[in-house]
Amino acid sequence: MTTFAPTSAEDVLEAVQWAVSEEQPVEIVGHGSKRAIGGRVEAGHVLDLSGLSGITLYEPEELILSARAGTPLAEIEAVVAARGQELAFEPLDYGPLLGQEAGRGTIGGVLAANLSGPRRLKAGAARDHILGIHAVSGRGEAFKSGGRVVKNVTGYDLSKALANSWGTLAVATDVTFKVLPAAETETTLVVVGLLDDNAVAAMSLALGSSAEVSGAAHLPYPAVTRVAGGALGSDPATLLRVEGFGPSVAYRIRLLKELLAKAGPMHEIEAEASRALWREVRDCLPFASVPHMPVWRVSMPPANGHHMVMALRMQAAVEAFYDWQGGLIWLAMAAGDPEAGLVRSLVKKCGGGHAMLVRATPEQRAEIPTFQPQPPALAALSARLKAEFDPKNILNPGRMGSAPVRTMEGAST
Repeated sequence: MTTFAPTSAEDVLEAVQWAVSEEQPVEIVGHGSKRAIGGRVEAGHVLDLSGLSGITLYEPEELILSARAGTPLAEIEAVVAARGQELAFEPLDYGPLLGQEAGRGTIGGVLAANLSGPRRLKAGAARDHILGIHAVSGRGEAFKSGGRVVKNVTGYDLSKALANSWGTLAVATDVTFKVLPAAETETTLVVVGLLDDNAVAAMSLALGSSAEVSGAAHLPYPAVTRVAGGALGSDPATLLRVEGFGPSVAYRIRLLKELLAKAGPMHEIEAEASRALWREVRDCLPFASVPHMPVWRVSMPPANGHHMVMALRMQAAVEAFYDWQGGLIWLAMAAGDPEAGLVRSLVKKCGGGHAMLVRATPEQRAEIPTFQPQPPALAALSARLKAEFDPKNILNPGRMGSAPVRTMEGAST
């Protein structure tokens, strides 16, 4: 096995061109924080981008940041936080859920996996904030798309095409993202004791109000006991986050309390404690402490998710909690069997969606497609896209299954 360790875009181009000429597949890795997601990559060589690191441009006044693909996300978040800014799409960190330390993800991995967090329902995902890329295709050709300005409409937006492709279309070498001012403060309103269906109704009511809720999650038992150091107790907790200037936040929290006055007991979590709680929700910390359980990430219409979970509970031992107003459901299969056929059939029966197997044993990953199988027409379109970018199947073969093509979950939810 050869490990290529490029430190420049030119090094990446040279490595990929060698792989194409020799028809030798390569596995693309950064710091490996998401390496356990997806099928086993059928490659005898590794292209390690961890040395391709560093912020190359940061203009706070213009709200843009450019960095090499291997730059740690934690480094970027620290730099922009020092200037009162943030990546508004709040990218999750898969590390703890997959048994690794937190903070190992890279900015290139953020785009490749189209990461997002609880603020997705308001701010979108990585694909909605990417401004431009430099990359090398599986043909061994360097290309760029977009630019370093917030408004850029020239050419096809290939940067969005790479979102959620998991390194199977091209190797990004440099990325430019939009950054935004961070909120001055935040408060989370906790509604205690709601069952799943009532929690979804409460979240829907809150999101439809003028309170400008930026996060809506529901933690049933036992998930609720594994966040905030157990401070939320054992009763189900429905979380509603409000961000902004202090007086505005206080006013909107009062509005929510009036709106949900009959929902149940309530209390508030302020500022840094609130931020810490939402990081735990974002990173699926309730299931990080039960590593023996396979974990699914299911996205579907918010009104349908709790019906799917109820039907699943009738047939399998499962733990669940909800984000995105109920549109994102994290499932932990308590018996150790992913129950792939059951989970995906119930998702389809309850209105459709996308079920991604995030955590499983190597044997289970080899047998079960990680990503939701695509309908024939969409699969054909994805195959044509793959053929254009990587006709010899050089980049991360097997990562997305037997036909490694881009999943559309990130573009449709």
